[in-house]
Amino acid sequence: MSKTNLYTIGLTELLEQESRLYAGLYIARVSVQHKHLYKVITEEGEMTAEVSGKLVFTVQDKSDYPTVGDWVMVDRTCDTAGHLIINVILQRSSMLERKAAGTAQERQLIAANIDTIFICMSLNNDFNLRRLERYLAIAWDSMAIPVIILTKADLCPNLSEKLSELRPTAPGVDILVTSSLSKEGYVEISKYIDVGKTVAFIGSSGVGKSTLINRLAGTEVFVTKEIDQYDKGRHTTTQRQLIVLPMGGVVIDTPGMRELQLETADLSKAFADIEQLAQNCRFDDCSHQNEPGCAIKTAIQTGTLLIERLISYQKLQAELTYQGMSSRQLEQVKAKRMFGSLGGMKEASRSIKEKNKRR
Repeated sequence: MSKTNLYTIGLTELLEQESRLYAGLYIARVSVQHKHLYKVITEEGEMTAEVSGKLVFTVQDKSDYPTVGDWVMVDRTCDTAGHLIINVILQRSSMLERKAAGTAQERQLIAANIDTIFICMSLNNDFNLRRLERYLAIAWDSMAIPVIILTKADLCPNLSEKLSELRPTAPGVDILVTSSLSKEGYVEISKYIDVGKTVAFIGSSGVGKSTLINRLAGTEVFVTKEIDQYDKGRHTTTQRQLIVLPMGGVVIDTPGMRELQLETADLSKAFADIEQLAQNCRFDDCSHQNEPGCAIKTAIQTGTLLIERLISYQKLQAELTYQGMSSRQLEQVKAKRMFGSLGGMKEASRSIKEKNKRR
């Protein structure tokens, strides 16, 4: 059996240097993540692995476990005598993450060590600019480069109109248009893929990620189904998975995200237009509500900025601000946002005190 050249799937000189710190262990890359088991790619091929008890003992939240795309150190390169043991996670160059489902303040890693993130959005019923802003915020925060892929162009009778709506929402981001029927856009996608590079596909369920990956892989890696009567595609991706492409490089597929709560986000890049406008406001702490000399209010009035985009920006700002706060802290912050004046704050404070007495 031929050995795997790990450099073709993303190994770098920096990672190899770090791996030398762990004598007696071997470098591998996580390709599949199950609940308690993993698949990792070593020089000898893809093997089954599990996390060492020592590593589990040091875990503080879900983000401390290995994720797809991670480079790890394992105890051996062959699993004929049982599962390989993951002892160390090497330094991550990028991390795509979101807030874990539920009320716990935990991060959920989606993938690691990615060069390019393809944000997929179909041009039929899935087209949603506000959701796209969320995807862009976490993509920019990951330290990878986002690229927007619009799928199912054959179902869109007003493509130019959609693109006109989209471009102000994604400043500085490349936008590719694709169609599985006409194969439009696939050559452009392949330009972002190269030996040693890692790309990840994210997006809602049924937008056509699996179809795109099958096309890139040159085979049916994932089973896909036709669009149903409600104009939505259906897919069978249920776990994150790293696929080695025949052209070189790797792609990471992720399940469709029904919910995308922010744990961390880079709003300065996702909303670069608003951040730049805000620098021209008369007051440094301008809330863009009723202050005189507000550059953002002026932009909305002149039509250069949509009010829906400002509302989305402020909503995501608030969501990040509220992360990790107690219920009492949340009430105080929300009251301050609602009652900006001194008189309003006093009234809000009395209301909060009365509410706390009744608890």
